[in-house]
Amino acid sequence: LQMLERQVVGGEQAQNKDLKEKHKRRKKYADERRMQLVAALQQSNEDSSDWVLLNVYDSIQEEVRAKSKLLEKMQKKAAETEIKDLQSEFELEKIDYLSTIRRLERDLMLFQQLLDQVQSLVRRDCNYSNLEKIKRESIWDEETGCWKIPEPVIQKTRLP
Repeated sequence: LQMLERQVVGGEQAQNKDLKEKHKRRKKYADERRMQLVAALQQSNEDSSDWVLLNVYDSIQEEVRAKSKLLEKMQKKAAETEIKDLQSEFELEKIDYLSTIRRLERDLMLFQQLLDQVQSLVRRDCNYSNLEKIKRESIWDEETGCWKIPEPVIQKTRLP
């Protein structure tokens, strides 16, 4: 019975010493790897935990695949971060442009109202009494970056 039990408990190869030795070596190797992983995880921080886990591989192809996946993941994160940065930068520029446009529109309205009020006070015999004519005669100077407007002239009419 004991002989049968020893054969049954270990299976057909219960007496095979080479197989037992191979199992012991595998178990020892697995325990060493587990201890390395535990030690590495204890030393690593949150960001590098993925990196540390990828250092233990069964084959080079597995290592290459894992590192390629990690590289793709990091590149994707970097691209997403870059896109978000550019979008926020463009949004800030857009807000700045819109506020500049609004301010310029308010200034234009102010100047237009001032001109409308002042135009009635300008003498009729002055060339500034007709704003449309002044606009037509004004010339933009590219060098100085400002308008050249005609000098005010008062036209006196003499009766014979």
